[in-house]
Amino acid sequence: MDLHFGDSKPTDDERAAVDALFGPPQSSWEGADRSDADLRWARGGREARDRRDLLLPGLHAISDRIGWISEGALGYLCRRLTVPPAEAYGVATFYAMFSVAPRPATVLHVCTDLACTAAGAPALCAGIESRLGPGSGVAVERSPCLGLCERAPAALAVKAGDPVRTAVSAPTSVEAAVLAASAPGSAPEERPAARAVPQAGDPSLILLNRVGVADPSSLDDYRAHGGYTALRRAFALGPAGVIREVTDSGLLGRGGAAFPTGRKWQATASRPDRPHYLVCNADESEPGTFKDRVLMEGDPYALVEAMTVAGYAVGAHKGYLYLRGEYPRALHRMQYAVDRARARGLLGDDILGQGYAFDIEIRRGAGAYVCGEETALFNSIEGYRGEPRSKPPFPVEKGLFGKPTVENNVETLVNVLPILTMGAPAYAAIGTSGSTGPKLFCVSGTVEHPGVYELPFGATLGELLALAGVGAGLRAVLLGGAAGGFVRPDELDVPLTFEGTREAGTTLGSGVVMAFDDTVPMPRLLLRIAEFFRDESCGQCVPCRVGTVRQEEALHRIAERTGADAADDIALLREVGRAMRDASICGLGQTAWNAVESAIDRLGAYE
Repeated sequence: MDLHFGDSKPTDDERAAVDALFGPPQSSWEGADRSDADLRWARGGREARDRRDLLLPGLHAISDRIGWISEGALGYLCRRLTVPPAEAYGVATFYAMFSVAPRPATVLHVCTDLACTAAGAPALCAGIESRLGPGSGVAVERSPCLGLCERAPAALAVKAGDPVRTAVSAPTSVEAAVLAASAPGSAPEERPAARAVPQAGDPSLILLNRVGVADPSSLDDYRAHGGYTALRRAFALGPAGVIREVTDSGLLGRGGAAFPTGRKWQATASRPDRPHYLVCNADESEPGTFKDRVLMEGDPYALVEAMTVAGYAVGAHKGYLYLRGEYPRALHRMQYAVDRARARGLLGDDILGQGYAFDIEIRRGAGAYVCGEETALFNSIEGYRGEPRSKPPFPVEKGLFGKPTVENNVETLVNVLPILTMGAPAYAAIGTSGSTGPKLFCVSGTVEHPGVYELPFGATLGELLALAGVGAGLRAVLLGGAAGGFVRPDELDVPLTFEGTREAGTTLGSGVVMAFDDTVPMPRLLLRIAEFFRDESCGQCVPCRVGTVRQEEALHRIAERTGADAADDIALLREVGRAMRDASICGLGQTAWNAVESAIDRLGAYE
């Protein structure tokens, strides 16, 4: 792709997909029919450049309508936004869900990540590929985690058109996946989010108390079950009072970094530079994580209210919800909730008559694990490749669009509601002094009742697995997902707190708990983790770009031989792992060696 516009022209469908998002072009500079008068000056160029952040939605519009992004379509989109084609090409090729090469209108994404691998994904993929070969009109793509780990193995069918149609098949079989790909509209209706919550209906739940109880599509039902009580109290307290409550509660970020939420909010609120922004990170791409999906599907108005409270506290009038591209149902639920809240005066220029203006815009990701890192997410929203930025400056100083920004994940924000309704002291009394409040855990793998569990911090790993029904022959438990670490069956007394797991030499991460029994081949599982990090590395820094490849190569060699012959490769893995951990620019490279290291040292995986 050149820096200049090529001669390729968009088809009528491609042009219509872009125009549906931006409206018709106003001049030939934007792609309208040529007019000699138009070519004497560039009208609207500055305004178009200010819309660079619409590049990702524009790519989605083309991909949704056509199924892939041609040179003509990309060139037309670039004209509409005055973005150099080479830069747009770099963005389009960054995301796994986009294709710049022709492909069928229907794509079947079959998950091959950890939980699905343990549930037989390799054989499933082989069976699907034999049924849907060339000429079937379906492209079968082996996919990283689809966030459906509680019902592995899983598949997602996407059929381009106007409108785009999707179908989730989980747990799936060859026949079910083929049906979903052949006719997405006729696939069985997806089961409710409450099926992913084994504790649904338990009155003691705090974060999940409405899932399976209130109608997720009804704003009135949400309010009847305590909705918008927290926002009213926030208005009574004022922004400084809300931040003080969140600080006193001891709330730590639930995305894995465990940074104090109140401190982050205070740092942003105190910045004189305006405007301030709020970003909700709903791009939970960590293999084994699906709690945010369940919250958005089962209690979407809670997130809308929580984002409004957070925006009010930090002085933001615009919030962005960055939502995984692999979550079509969550996208539909959240968009409906945002629209209904706006129509009822709970978003907009004067919320609840308090003179506070706040609105939410949903942005879809397109398959990039690294966009879970906050600065990579900002770049993605702004229309650039989702590559992490060097810090400092930190997001509270210069975040989205170079302005002070608060970024929290879904679970963190939803925790703010009970803090305001029950009060900071009562909330802080739950859990431990170092890890306060309730925590959501994503339990999957070889357990009888996989799903999202809510427990107070301080419960042990054994207690959680007992609820999920862990079976005999437990070999290992992975905490924290692919970026986490393994523990042995004799270490189930580990307290599930940030400090407890740290003292045990592992990590809590985002709350992934994945159990594996003796039927799961550990070398193949570790190789899948290495393949995941190799694929998901953005390539910006050398330690991660090269290290993830070398890690995978070494694990391939070790998988073919064990014992003393593997000693040299294990030594190489340690050296590469240390380099990635010490020198990578972001958490992806810094944690890419964690699970492999723990499997070697704690499980004796290659002895």
